[in-house]
Amino acid sequence: MIALRNVYSLFWYIVTFLNIGLVFLIEGALPGVDPIGFKIVRFALIAFLFVISFKRKKLSLWIFSAMILGIEVGMDFPAFALETERFGKIFLRLVKSLVAPLIFATLIVGIAGHSNLKQVGRIGLKSILYFEIVTTLALFIGLLAINVSQAGVGVKVEAREQDKAKSIELMEQKKEHKDHFVEIFPENIAKSIAENQVLQVVIFSVIFAIGLGMVKHEKHKQTMLNFSESLAEVMFKFTDIIMYVAPLAVFGALASTVAKSGVDILYNLMKLVGTLYVALVIFVGGVLLPIALIAKIPIKRFIQAIAEPLTLAFATASSEAALPKAMENMEKFGVPRKIVSFVIPTGYSFNLDGTTLYLSLASVFVAQMCGIDLSIGQQISMCLIFMLTSKGVAGVRGASFVILAGTIAAMDVKGFDSERASVILAVDALMDMARTSVNVLGNCLASAVIARSEGELVVSEAEGQ
Repeated sequence: MIALRNVYSLFWYIVTFLNIGLVFLIEGALPGVDPIGFKIVRFALIAFLFVISFKRKKLSLWIFSAMILGIEVGMDFPAFALETERFGKIFLRLVKSLVAPLIFATLIVGIAGHSNLKQVGRIGLKSILYFEIVTTLALFIGLLAINVSQAGVGVKVEAREQDKAKSIELMEQKKEHKDHFVEIFPENIAKSIAENQVLQVVIFSVIFAIGLGMVKHEKHKQTMLNFSESLAEVMFKFTDIIMYVAPLAVFGALASTVAKSGVDILYNLMKLVGTLYVALVIFVGGVLLPIALIAKIPIKRFIQAIAEPLTLAFATASSEAALPKAMENMEKFGVPRKIVSFVIPTGYSFNLDGTTLYLSLASVFVAQMCGIDLSIGQQISMCLIFMLTSKGVAGVRGASFVILAGTIAAMDVKGFDSERASVILAVDALMDMARTSVNVLGNCLASAVIARSEGELVVSEAEGQ
């Protein structure tokens, strides 16, 4: 049976890469070749992918197969593809509905259920220190990558009208100045839940859990603990139910994105997209992998645990879509619930590895487009600003672009035009998928590393081989 599963997996990977090759390399590249014939072949290969996914019964395979189908439908049937966007929206709404109760319940059980308040403080300090070190490395890798590739030099692409309008809309939403340190504390928990302010929900839940841990009356304390434990289990089952529609949501989200984005402007900006992907691969291989090895995280077992949330994050370009599954899978991996429920949601505001790398890279790209040669000091100054302004804004729609444009506007450099940043919106969806995936990967790894530092990571080494 194991050998048969391996054969299925091998066929799945071969067919996937063959199909991608037909989509991006062969069609249109060979003169005299009938494109209809290639479409038929690709759809036949996609059907084969779904057959293998059905045989393996793995959610990650179903999601990736849906991604391939979404790309194909978005290219060949754009009018229909635009209508499928609602599947992704429905899925995200359902996920958002369970995030707050899931975080609340798991933190209550994790903290109040153990009554070790010193450990809570220690985990918090370790997490913040870890987050700052890793995101700083991400920023500088982004700077190095764009300075080596010089992707913006000589680019003369003008922003499309819809991208200019979108950039104005995003900037208008963020005109009001906010103190990010103050904003992490909730003023109304119902408002925090309604606005999906994950970090505010975490702060409220931690304080609530500490208060519950201080309750002397054992009956009152146990009643709330039992309720929270039951709520957590129900929310995890809620997550499992929602995941059944995840492939459909992924298909709709990707099909509509491909249909809306078009490919004309993509070729001019492909060097930027390529630079980002290469930089993220270097970051994962040069920073996250050594951290995992130093912390003695079983790599194979870890990859199996994060496969589903990672594919969800990539396809939907939403960290929130992957949050419940990431928490559930990391707990199954061997990270205690109290650490998972604190580190991963907190990391969604403080440990945005992919986003911070993108910000440093994109800002220098815009400078290169404007014909400006930023000094090392100016680039480091921008990084310091990004380190401060990127915290606590993960729940804001279009936050990455707002931070990028706002920081460029704040730089006192002649000719550095923040409006040129709207050009990036043409390919932002492609870049958002990659940086969101790295955000999720970084936070899952952080929970395992913190658990290891506490001596509470319980993973069978035999399983990890």
